Amino acid sequence: MRFRKTQSAGYLTNHLARLFARGLTARIGPLGLSPGNFPALLELWETDGLTQKDLIARLDIEQATMANTLNRMERDGLIIRRKDQADARVQRIWLTEKARALHGPATEAASAVNAEILTGLSDEERAALVTLTRKAIAALRAQG
Repeated sequence: MRFRKTQSAGYLTNHLARLFARGLTARIGPLGLSPGNFPALLELWETDGLTQKDLIARLDIEQATMANTLNRMERDGLIIRRKDQADARVQRIWLTEKARALHGPATEAASAVNAEILTGLSDEERAALVTLTRKAIAALRAQG
């Protein structure tokens, strides 16, 4: 069977992800954010005080990548790290006021990118794309 990139879910998903990242960069860059720190911010906006291990598990990111991302976020004044009160070996990651203030503008920017990129799809097609993408992610997570 011949490989055809135009029929490859992996190739097409990767290409789509790059286009989303490009659009997101253009919209959140002026806020001082990047597609690299945006997923961690989304998790922390939902549940502040996670550990690095929590973020790694939720985002499927390598430990070294997450450590570098958190270092940059701390440098940029988006997070602070504090020892866990119950276990001093654990550090929890907390959003700063600066990061909390970016929640609305950043998520509005992400919504705008989604709307712009998916403009040619009907509401039903958008919902189907999201549903199928979730299924694929769940299947890949279950494998490894």
